[in-house]
Amino acid sequence: MARVLHIDHDPHDRRRVERLLAAAGHEVVECGSGLQGIRLASTEKPDLVLVDANVPDLDGFEVTLRLRGMSSLRGVPIVAITGDSDRQKSLAVGADGSISKPIDEGRFASTIALFLDGHRERIDGTGEIQLREQSQRIVEHLERKVVELLAANARLEEMVRLRREFLQNVSHELATPMTPVVGYLRLLLNEELGPLTQLQRKCLASIESSTARLRSAVDTLLDVSSLETGRMHYYVRPYDFSEVTMRAVEQLRARFEQNNVRVEISVPQDEWHATGDPDKLLRAVVHVLDNAAKFTPPGGTVALEAGEGDGYYELFVADSGPGVRPEDLERVMEPFYQADGSATRTHGGAGLGLAFARRVTAAMGGGVEIVSPPNRKVAGEQLGGTLARLWVQLEPKSKSSSDAQSGGTAASEPTSRG
Repeated sequence: MARVLHIDHDPHDRRRVERLLAAAGHEVVECGSGLQGIRLASTEKPDLVLVDANVPDLDGFEVTLRLRGMSSLRGVPIVAITGDSDRQKSLAVGADGSISKPIDEGRFASTIALFLDGHRERIDGTGEIQLREQSQRIVEHLERKVVELLAANARLEEMVRLRREFLQNVSHELATPMTPVVGYLRLLLNEELGPLTQLQRKCLASIESSTARLRSAVDTLLDVSSLETGRMHYYVRPYDFSEVTMRAVEQLRARFEQNNVRVEISVPQDEWHATGDPDKLLRAVVHVLDNAAKFTPPGGTVALEAGEGDGYYELFVADSGPGVRPEDLERVMEPFYQADGSATRTHGGAGLGLAFARRVTAAMGGGVEIVSPPNRKVAGEQLGGTLARLWVQLEPKSKSSSDAQSGGTAASEPTSRG
């Protein structure tokens, strides 16, 4: 029994060939396109390849030329299914023989057996001319494809530009009405507009919690928009890395308690002096911690540990969640990417937090790395979910270096904020 790879766009022809060869005791692997056939040829290790001349994407002659150049198919017969007029052309590009269309069902299996036994057809004197003509057609085909790809790339670049503009406009449109909403909620909760009943206060507290969540998402959207358009500004001033870390923990303390997540912390009480933008660093750390809290199941653990290296501070955050698949490790830090992007996903969020954290820390001479499962203990805990390492330099990089990596600009802290 032989394994035959059949590359043909017509499903009826594929079924006919499979029926005839199966009756002769052969196994058939089939596909409907040239590119898929090339991939299967390298993985399925066929004993013979049947190529129809009219397959899409790459035609049968281009597919044959590509297959003949594969070392794994050395010695494997390639048989073209084509019209009589294209027989010499098929041989010229590397086929070992051809079968005329429509196939003769009575002789088909025996013809395949001949090629499996070593039969090969010879090219005549017209083959060199046809090979040159076919090579020219292949070049013209590739030239058209290059033109199409260049046009498609130009359209994609235009779509990216439009997306950036849309993102920026939508972010500002969302942020503008949020300001009075937050302000009036504060007035109501402080009873500056009149006393509240217990039920009214409970309702307003729920509204405030949802509003804060929306405001955080809008702020992140604004930040990512600023990063992508190169309009993010970094203010440089002294700060305490340990204090920034603990402020981030306190911001998420309620969420950890609400989710029944245990938090183990190993952060020195000493002041760890650095220079940079502590406000954006705080938000970056909050995003990393929030990501750990989001994916840790009730009763699980999040561990946090700060460390000091040669010229940098680092923060390790590990969780006992389900972890990240290897193919998603890099992509989870791309803007808007989520390992589960469906509307019914268990975990919320817009997929912006880790992207923001990575870009902010890169602008401060550091970065964010994700490992799953964790490859070290954190705060004495060896957890089985995901480990995030965030680090920043003690001193800011030069302005040009910062701008090159983040698209933002560095500036001294303003003396006053209006």
